[in-house]
Amino acid sequence: MDLSRRGFLQAAVFTAAASGLTVACGGGSESGGTKNGKNLTMWYWGGALSDKVVAEAKTHFKSQTKLTSASIGGDFKQKLTTTLAAGGSSVPDITGIKGEDIASFLPNADRFLDLNELGFKKLSSQYLEWKTKLAQTKDGKQIGFPIDIGPTALFYRADQFDKAGLPSEPDKVAAEAKTWEDYFALGTELKKALPGTFLLNNMGSVFSIAVGQGTKRFIDQDNHFIGDQEHIRAAWDTAVRAYRLGLDAKINDQSWNSAVGKTLTTEVGAAWHALDIESAAPGTKGKWRVCATPGGPANQGGSYLTLPKQCRNPEEAFKIISWILSPENNAKSFADATIFPASPATYAMDAMTGPDAFFGGQKIIEVFGPAAEAIPVSYEAPADSAVMAPFMAELTSIEAKGKKPDDAWKDAVSQAKQIARRQGVS
Repeated sequence: MDLSRRGFLQAAVFTAAASGLTVACGGGSESGGTKNGKNLTMWYWGGALSDKVVAEAKTHFKSQTKLTSASIGGDFKQKLTTTLAAGGSSVPDITGIKGEDIASFLPNADRFLDLNELGFKKLSSQYLEWKTKLAQTKDGKQIGFPIDIGPTALFYRADQFDKAGLPSEPDKVAAEAKTWEDYFALGTELKKALPGTFLLNNMGSVFSIAVGQGTKRFIDQDNHFIGDQEHIRAAWDTAVRAYRLGLDAKINDQSWNSAVGKTLTTEVGAAWHALDIESAAPGTKGKWRVCATPGGPANQGGSYLTLPKQCRNPEEAFKIISWILSPENNAKSFADATIFPASPATYAMDAMTGPDAFFGGQKIIEVFGPAAEAIPVSYEAPADSAVMAPFMAELTSIEAKGKKPDDAWKDAVSQAKQIARRQGVS
């Protein structure tokens, strides 16, 4: 199993390549401009779906439908939002929506078809409940069919742990780093034994995961701002503690690539982050291992397929997306493009159960699979990502400018409240 062929850093490469594609948006057959349901169009971005599985879908359904797909470059959300607002034949019959954007589309759920009415309700048990609910309105309308997820884990250099005289087997490291405090204590020992090394790339990576480990975020279900409450402050203090202990490498730029495999002994991140590590440090193959995230599982990333209300043949379009995202084809997507599936049955299939050479032959699905199924359900408001942004920016100010953490916290809360008010949050 090679979990590291698709990652966050590589998305820029996919996007740049895709941006050179000219996408017809009206009239022609490539845009599905004909007024019948036998021509369907699908939009997604590079790396969102397995191109091989999409090609197989075109063949599988060709007797009923001509499916035309387009990889859209640039700001996918902005292009989709503009196209939906314009309406007409320019709107794709099927489109992807990124996980971090799905909440912002829920207030305009009337622009999409309810997948439950097309048969998703009968299939929903095959997909992780917490992932499904993130694309569901308060009254139960399901606008998104889960593509993938990003369960988190602790990546670490087993050889450096050995060198420091610390446990290096995944189960033992997981026991030693069960909580964030345990993890930082382990990092302190590592730093003493291996001067010049760091436990973390930056505070933001800790903060975002710590927030995701809880059941509350920045806005509650009554549309009230709660970003100044204890659960967010606790995540903030956890991130700041790593900084104060000198375990934070303060990396917020491309220097991360040179630090991996040299000064960074561990990383906390999603399953797709494995590709980032392998791409940046191929010479460390076999030296890395994976274990459970300190403090419990969280999710980072993962997307959906949706059917805009203009979809010309909803029944056929739903057949297509449910075929592409079936547990069996999710296994093919993982093997082809390392898209970590939202269907637990896939975790037991051959494509995901083999050893990973980069991680010393470890079967890392044994870490990511249980994490995926244990991720806590939390409400994510449409304005959540916008309200979170000042906290991330202020953490960077601490690292880059030496800003006092308490001052940064006050400024983050103040800015977040302003953003919340502008977006109608009380």
